[in-house]
Amino acid sequence: MPAGFDEAIDRNGKSRPHWAKFFGSLQELGPIEMARRWREAKDLIRENGVTYNVYGDPDGIARPWQLDPIPLLIPNIEAAALEHGLVQRAQLLELVLADLYGPQWLLKDGVLPPELVVPNPGFLRPVHGVRVPGGRYLHLYAANLGRGADGNWRVIGDRTQAPSGAGYALENRIVMTRTLPEAFRDCRVNRLALFFQTVRDTLRSLAPRNKDNPRVVLLTPGPYNETYFEHAYLARYLGYTLVEGGDLTVRDNRVFLKVLGGLQPVEVIFRRLDDDFCDPLELRPDSFLGVPGLVHAVRSGNVAVANALGTGLLETPALPAFLPRLCRTLLGEELLLDSVPTWWCGDPESLRYVLDRLADLVIKPAFPASRMEPEFPADLSTTQRAALAARIRNRPRDFVAQERIDLSATPVLDGNRLVPRKLVVRSYLAADSRGGFAFMPGGLTRVSASSDTTVVSMQRGGGSKDTWVLADTEVSDFSLLPAAGYRVALTRSGGDLPSRAADNLFWLGRYAERAEGLTRLLRGIVVRLTERSGLVDSPELPSLFAALAAQGDHKPLRVNTSDDPFARVLPAVFAASDSNSLVSVVRCVRLVASVVRDLISLDMWRVVNTLSALPGELTPDTDDDEPTPADVLDLLNRTVTTLAAFGGLVSESMTRGEGWRFLNMGRKLERAMYLIGLLRATLVTTAEHEGPVLDAVLEVVDSGMTYRRRYLSSLRAEAVLDLVVEDETNPRSLATQLAALVDDVDHLPRPTGGGRSPEQRFALAALGSVRLAEPERLAMVEDGVRPGLRDLLNHVGGWLPILSDAITQQYLSHLQTSRHMATPDPIRRTGADSGEPL
Repeated sequence: MPAGFDEAIDRNGKSRPHWAKFFGSLQELGPIEMARRWREAKDLIRENGVTYNVYGDPDGIARPWQLDPIPLLIPNIEAAALEHGLVQRAQLLELVLADLYGPQWLLKDGVLPPELVVPNPGFLRPVHGVRVPGGRYLHLYAANLGRGADGNWRVIGDRTQAPSGAGYALENRIVMTRTLPEAFRDCRVNRLALFFQTVRDTLRSLAPRNKDNPRVVLLTPGPYNETYFEHAYLARYLGYTLVEGGDLTVRDNRVFLKVLGGLQPVEVIFRRLDDDFCDPLELRPDSFLGVPGLVHAVRSGNVAVANALGTGLLETPALPAFLPRLCRTLLGEELLLDSVPTWWCGDPESLRYVLDRLADLVIKPAFPASRMEPEFPADLSTTQRAALAARIRNRPRDFVAQERIDLSATPVLDGNRLVPRKLVVRSYLAADSRGGFAFMPGGLTRVSASSDTTVVSMQRGGGSKDTWVLADTEVSDFSLLPAAGYRVALTRSGGDLPSRAADNLFWLGRYAERAEGLTRLLRGIVVRLTERSGLVDSPELPSLFAALAAQGDHKPLRVNTSDDPFARVLPAVFAASDSNSLVSVVRCVRLVASVVRDLISLDMWRVVNTLSALPGELTPDTDDDEPTPADVLDLLNRTVTTLAAFGGLVSESMTRGEGWRFLNMGRKLERAMYLIGLLRATLVTTAEHEGPVLDAVLEVVDSGMTYRRRYLSSLRAEAVLDLVVEDETNPRSLATQLAALVDDVDHLPRPTGGGRSPEQRFALAALGSVRLAEPERLAMVEDGVRPGLRDLLNHVGGWLPILSDAITQQYLSHLQTSRHMATPDPIRRTGADSGEPL
């Protein structure tokens, strides 16, 4: 057992009193039942898409959130003491911010050294003197707490600009209440809903106008940020629109949300973006993540930002060294909750102390923006320690030293046994309407990656726990869900859709349909390679490989080739470096789906998760581990089924709002383009044995059963073309896709009056060409070519990219236009990732 304080076990080896009921509940469950429940919980985390991006991890943004099933238990009396100390600390920090962005008496009187403020990148001069709504700077405040060997909690660090983790704490709670409902009930755990209600009420009260129903948005850096899942999760839970900087614009000193129908005013921005990234005009000019003109809109009083711009100033690790004096000066009180002992090296006496005891301390940058990692001199060689001391002597004002405390340990589940791990608790406070702060009766507990690791960080492989604050009496059953009898104004509008969300839904439809078309084509090829002996028995294979080549950069198959046809299939399925392979397209599906996570149903997300797991299952690790044709066929069959489930949810579960329109347009446009490519490769030029080619086309477009019911076994080109091109009762035909596009385009928002829009004309031109074509003329052959079919496919194939560009220019004008079969980055990552790591 590691030295220091143990949260669950006392020095006599007995469980602490407030853990007794929990351990009793675990004993009743038994290891087998506990293991079963925990497997289900991990499946729930995976299905819900709970992720945390550890930079450099192979899973990237798809890395599952690490949760331990054993919560941290904190008794009510201990939580009450923490609450009093943290509320006092938050009030003190607000007073410090009000002074530093106002009269600056603390600097003039020498209570705070100017060297910690004036050169601090977190001090935003453009917002000095700006009045904040209600005088509140910290609408959400977080403190990292660690318990030392003496059993006392101390603040390790303050998070004041955009504290992360509250959404993960909520998700942890939901998973744990489903996993251990009996223990949760018996231990009388305080619920979290009241805290988030306070957050919502506070943000609504900040609105400069329309206070009864203000538009509140949650501003995220984007899906590459490590905590993007939390941003989407909180936006959905609190009922806010999730936006990126490009979704907002400033006009006449007011902030507007770009939606399909125009611009909608925004009253409150709940930001998860670091201070300096918020406005490239007045703060950081190289930021592509913020909103140009936001500072001026804030200065004009037309929008409220939570937390207030400039609050990152207080995240300097040097501040705790001055808090006791600040508390006596500003509040006339002693600081209730101690910080970890801290020394700012810019003070000569503190510098001497730090250099004398360097091996016992942790060295941090005075300004977090420097991105310097904390250094542990005890772990350095003599030469390295001397070099660090020299750097500190050279620029003492840039360094802070803190005492290295022996963090307490808590049990985590490792297999079937409990083992200790070091922990840090992130506690949260929300500003309330009474001028005070509400304490979250819980928090985000993080644990170290192993028993011999003293650094607690999710970026370094650590895990998380739910934090249970135990009540002495019955707990409140308050929920953010409306109570019985609650009345709402009836509406059938789903709200205005941001144009970025529309763009991503459009591409989600395109990628999903691209994946389905590619899978069906590959399956048609592999079926023939599995069931037949080669080109003699499958003369249609060269045509199918030509169709495969038309869908991307895959090589066609020559008739007399000695190459193994199956060797051509494997890269088309598994080559991650090929943007047109199945695994790459499926990856795009998941990536775009993660961007619109707050706009799609949980069932649809689960289908996407299932889909994204399929191609990787058979990726060969070595040459000896190559999948067989039967393996690949099984994979393709399952992928088709999963994609059909996705299409079914789109058709049967999504309301016919603007989001569905754009997703459906993406699907129909992509399927039409796919059909055109397939028919060009297989039927424009006639084959010597065309019967097998016609049969293969019907199979790939999933129309074989309909054809056989109508024509029995007689394969005629004009009948196939009528079914696949002209027949609007066939959901897979080209005409059906174009008719659906016409209908969707007709229902897009546009100004009243005037004639048809360009996108309406382009869609009608494509559909009209198909409707006027005659199947018999399309099937006519001249010199081995069907000129009627060729001309029609070229004509319609020319209109579709123009239609796609017209839709983009009209409704998604802040984004780049799209091109046929291009593979755009749906996320368009620009600028640095923002956000404070867990």
